[in-house]
Amino acid sequence: MANPIVIRMGGYGPPTTSFSRSLKLIGDTLQAQFGDRIDVKYVWNIMDFGYRAEEILWLVEDGVLTLGYQSSSYLTDRVPELGFVDLPFLFDERDRARAAIDGALGQFLAERIEERVNYRILGWFENGFRQISNRLRQLHVPADLKDMRIRVLPSEVQVRTFALLGAVPLRWDLTEAISAIKAGTIDAQENPFANTVTYGVHKFHHFHTVTNHFYISRPIFLHRPAFDGWPADLQAAMREAVKRAIVFQRDLAIEEDREARAAIGAAGCEIAALTADEHDQFRAAVAPLLDEARFTYGDKMFGLI
Repeated sequence: MANPIVIRMGGYGPPTTSFSRSLKLIGDTLQAQFGDRIDVKYVWNIMDFGYRAEEILWLVEDGVLTLGYQSSSYLTDRVPELGFVDLPFLFDERDRARAAIDGALGQFLAERIEERVNYRILGWFENGFRQISNRLRQLHVPADLKDMRIRVLPSEVQVRTFALLGAVPLRWDLTEAISAIKAGTIDAQENPFANTVTYGVHKFHHFHTVTNHFYISRPIFLHRPAFDGWPADLQAAMREAVKRAIVFQRDLAIEEDREARAAIGAAGCEIAALTADEHDQFRAAVAPLLDEARFTYGDKMFGLI
């Protein structure tokens, strides 16, 4: 019998996260269908092996891994259109954001990624709405962020967002950020609550603010030469398995958010929600960026949401 097709899937979190569990669902689904025609292997957290979180991009592009995921912000330098979904307060509710990324907007962005990167994009996991945590004070208005050193994703849109809010944005990889948070050399970070707990940030940051300032998705990408070289039945099965895993992951994400909020509270930390007026002040502070985006991306992209 011919050698099995090796499928290596990887991420940058422990096996308990919604993303890792969803990779396992993909693998189990394929293994049940194809048996010894395939050999599925997992690398749950590449950071455990000395890699930076962002390096999953080249690990998949070069074929070291077959499949991975990463927040779309990490690709904005190569795919500028992805900066559109980094815009602050672009979405005000989860269902609307999901509909956009599963619809015309997500298809458009997937095509732009595939034009520039050696990937095949099969869908989008949900990283969700992002909140701010810090070690200094509770946040209610943009002025509370003044001169606060905050780690942001590697996206110029996100850098400019927090500069407009008065903070000092630091465009760092997750690996650097975790070390700096533990050392106390930066003041703040922004992440979904689930990520904040997964990486232990709540052990060092007392103050957490529900801002919902960004909604971020994570493209699910495969090494294109590997995927395109598979038999048609395996390609189709992978597409279907990813669709199932997306639904599974998004359901888990809601559960993870609830559990993370409880864990933050149990650690003695404060969680504050912005009032409607406070939220409006945040939106007003970044309005110039949204106005500029009309010229940068055009009304057509706004129409996709």
